[in-house]
Amino acid sequence: MKWETIDYPAAWLRKVAIRLYLRQPVRREDLTDDVPELPGGVCPLRSVELKEEETRVYAALAALPPLQRAVLAWHLDGFATSEIGGALDMTHEAVRQNLSRGRARLKTILLSANDGGER
Repeated sequence: MKWETIDYPAAWLRKVAIRLYLRQPVRREDLTDDVPELPGGVCPLRSVELKEEETRVYAALAALPPLQRAVLAWHLDGFATSEIGGALDMTHEAVRQNLSRGRARLKTILLSANDGGER
């Protein structure tokens, strides 16, 4: 593929990334060993650990249906609803509806997690 023939490189890249991601087999590993400490007592993971709030947001995003999650990801990357619709083979109205439903569901999940309930 020649870069000169791609009209919207960011959209092309996102589409390729999604296709590659969806082709991967589902594998989840639970790490059982502790990460060894570096000399001097500083653990390398301390600099990259997710904060509790970020973890809740990622879990809430994972709880969304795949289409709502995809539309939100495209939207957060700065694409217009018409561009998202073209890339995902959806109408403009369907994109807006999935954005609205995704936001509402995220809000519900995150608010219920704040109240101590989990979904």
